[in-house]
Amino acid sequence: MGDEGRPREMYAPKEREVEDLWGNQVKSGINFSKYDSIPVKILGENKPPPITNFQNSGLATILLENVMRAQYTVPTPVQKHGLPIIMAGRDLMASAQTGSGKTAAFLLPIIDRIISTRAPSGVGLSAQAPQAVIITPTRELAIQISEESRKFSTGTDVKTGILYGGTQTMHQASQLRRGCNILVATPGRLLDFAERGHVTFGNIQFLILDEADRMLDQGFMPDIRRAISIPSMPPKKSRQTLMFSATFPPEIQRCAGEFLNNYLHLQVGLVGGACADVVQTFYRASKYEKKDKFISILNEDGRNANERTLVFVETKRQADFLCLNLCEEGFPATSIHGDRLQSEREQALEDFKAGRMPILVATAVAARGLDIPNVMHVVNYDMPKELDEYIHRIGRTGRVGNTGRATSFFDERENAALARPLVKVLTDVKQPVPDWLAGHSRGGYY
Repeated sequence: MGDEGRPREMYAPKEREVEDLWGNQVKSGINFSKYDSIPVKILGENKPPPITNFQNSGLATILLENVMRAQYTVPTPVQKHGLPIIMAGRDLMASAQTGSGKTAAFLLPIIDRIISTRAPSGVGLSAQAPQAVIITPTRELAIQISEESRKFSTGTDVKTGILYGGTQTMHQASQLRRGCNILVATPGRLLDFAERGHVTFGNIQFLILDEADRMLDQGFMPDIRRAISIPSMPPKKSRQTLMFSATFPPEIQRCAGEFLNNYLHLQVGLVGGACADVVQTFYRASKYEKKDKFISILNEDGRNANERTLVFVETKRQADFLCLNLCEEGFPATSIHGDRLQSEREQALEDFKAGRMPILVATAVAARGLDIPNVMHVVNYDMPKELDEYIHRIGRTGRVGNTGRATSFFDERENAALARPLVKVLTDVKQPVPDWLAGHSRGGYY
């Protein structure tokens, strides 16, 4: 949880060049042909009509050029409905899954407003006063959002700053002095900078909470409440607040009332449940059998040894242990979880994306929300507790109409409650259901 209680790491991350960000273009997202069949619900009064395409969205020409350069052809549901809501100055609570285009849905209207109001970026000032603050639970997500922001701001004067733990405070303070219209931050480090006076909220027009359900899970809400009650923060009627979340448990609904003013609630359904482009395979395996089974599957896959494989485990210890076992068996693997130093986490992601380490072992908390290109194989070494999480995980592969595969180890003692919903998911996408799993879902044993 948070960045507290660990030694501060003297790490100064290197910022990637904007051109380099464009080079790493991911045509990610959900199967385009399925957009129109995704259920969308908007609750609230006076909702603006959705946009049909980016060209008629009212965005500045330079932004439309960047949207084209990003190869965004059709707006996703969260963009189609979210863009006009944000551009109309309304508060928004949106539920949309990872990979549904929500980052662009809030960045584009924010950058557009900053361009049209010619807002200053405060270059050289020791206290930065950004127009937008985006709070997100993990450091990797903060980096991902800030890179998207810098990419979409290409050709404009809009400057993006970033704050997250595990890095040198002095280094981040000096980076921030280069000017900051949009600040992306994790809660602990944002609070630290605000309380020291390095950041003031006096010019805030937009406050964005991204992955709000995870911030609640990870205990960040007290930090967010503290940040919002800092005296320079405009009251909710004088700023625009946007909340994004994959799920909206009751506590998040309560926070919404606390943070949002006369808001619209946009609900974008899960994209037709599981994607039919992902081949799902299940193996019965107790926790003691999984490792050998996994290694034998990797050996059978010898010809695809370099395919990027994302492996989900439940605990940090398990991530390190499995990673070590895989390396000993000759499979180059790396891991990402909350106890690794920030430099190690960034290096692990970089090694995986570049294909130097084709296997990434991750805890779900560390991996959720990350947009990793070209994942061909997702492995549920440990099954999640909820079906939604299973759908999210396997949705990391088979993106944009490509085929992918998902391999899951089903422990009959641990995962029995998932049997029935899994059978439904497989049946819905016309994939074979193993007899033993069907038996489980009926309460029998095979």
